[in-house]
Amino acid sequence: MSERITFNPNQCGGRPCIRGMRIRVKDVLDLLAANVSRIEILEDFPYLEEEDIQACLQYAAREADHPVLIAS
Repeated sequence: MSERITFNPNQCGGRPCIRGMRIRVKDVLDLLAANVSRIEILEDFPYLEEEDIQACLQYAAREADHPVLIAS
């Protein structure tokens, strides 16, 4: 996943992108959340690969699993 999800402070506001391109992980996740199929995404964005979509999902899952600290 590390070679597919990239970060560049001078591109897309430093948000995670796919392989240094100007398509953000969030863009792909938004499409998936809107029930756009992987096939449609790959047809609309021919420079993307199936592995890019999978990397976006893995990235989102990893980011969602973080500890919650409660101040006492």
